[in-house]
Amino acid sequence: MTERGRVRFGDTSIDYEVRRSSRRRKTVQITLDGGGVKVAAPTATPVSEVRAIVRKRAGWILSHASDRMLEAAPKRFVSGETLPYLGRNVRLVVEDADVRTAEVRFDHWRLRVIAPKGLSDDERYESIRRAVVRWYRLRAEERLRDVVDRWTPRLGRGEKSRVLVRDQRQRWGSCAPDGTLRFNWRAMMVKPALLEYVVVHELAHLTHRHHSPEFWALIASVLPDAQRRRQSLREAGRALSL
Repeated sequence: MTERGRVRFGDTSIDYEVRRSSRRRKTVQITLDGGGVKVAAPTATPVSEVRAIVRKRAGWILSHASDRMLEAAPKRFVSGETLPYLGRNVRLVVEDADVRTAEVRFDHWRLRVIAPKGLSDDERYESIRRAVVRWYRLRAEERLRDVVDRWTPRLGRGEKSRVLVRDQRQRWGSCAPDGTLRFNWRAMMVKPALLEYVVVHELAHLTHRHHSPEFWALIASVLPDAQRRRQSLREAGRALSL
């Protein structure tokens, strides 16, 4: 008998598959392979007990699992799904209406999407996804510029940096030789403290171009918990699938 479960550890969701066997008496065993996190359990072990064991071993799982194992399932952009926004899960509500393009409204920590009528499934998916990404990017442009402005007096060098929001799947941000700061719009999905770390990290590159000991020392001097934030950001990135 096979069943599936999920536990959260920090900002990361861990999906696991449970395989029960009447031949297994007491122990619950967790293994990792190319297919993900596997849990072997006796037939009579309660679901709650299995979940508690997986949660207890979550730190070990994260330290040994590949990023691919922990990737979130792709979103379908349908009512009832949740999307991350500033570290919180926001429920998605999709409605059809006589509109030309999909529109997104943020209402009491819900994302209401008004989608055009008469679209095929594929067209509807793309229309909603484009609208949601556009909404995130607009929010990112506003918030990231505010955070950069707040930290520039402490970490800026010379003229105020230009801030651009881009679709950078492999990185949270970058700092160009001319001081231009580029940020991934997905930074709006993580907690404000982690978004702040992304900004501080890139501003520190205005002083130290490479990840030298001096670079990390500069970050630690303004963010004493930078190492913890960095690890949390790495874990959060695994769960983003949009």
